[in-house]
Amino acid sequence: MRKWRSAAVTAAWVAVGTAAGALGAWQLAGSDSGGGAAHSRPLDEAAVREALARASEGPPPARKPSGTPPSRPRVTPSPERSTVRFTGGAATAECRPDGTVRLVSWSPADGFHIDDDVERGPAAVARLEAEPGDDDEREDLVYEIRCTEQGPRARVTPDRDED
Repeated sequence: MRKWRSAAVTAAWVAVGTAAGALGAWQLAGSDSGGGAAHSRPLDEAAVREALARASEGPPPARKPSGTPPSRPRVTPSPERSTVRFTGGAATAECRPDGTVRLVSWSPADGFHIDDDVERGPAAVARLEAEPGDDDEREDLVYEIRCTEQGPRARVTPDRDED
């Protein structure tokens, strides 16, 4: 009885394996719709030239409804933001496509405060003044910020304010 059971189990495994193989072969044969499956026929030279010619033509042009003017996408370069650090603090500035600068934000360094009359732009030059806190011995630092090829740059200028 034991031999009989072992032979039946082996026969069942062989039948399942055969059925799975047949099912896989049937699916492969049915899946080739000329789309380049592994067992499709190779192209002859004329068919290769024709396929290359179709590929080089590109996709067909999109049809536009009549009466619609052609539209061109507008590409507006966004301003480039960068932070400029200087003795009296730091400022985030935008260098705009037209060459102007605009101060986005600023903050003083320790021991300084930024004067309220900031010229933030947009303009060829933005200005701000960093004033020392309690030390009247140090002079106010007036900064001009301009856009250069390397981005925004700050430089100290003489104080125009005579308090």
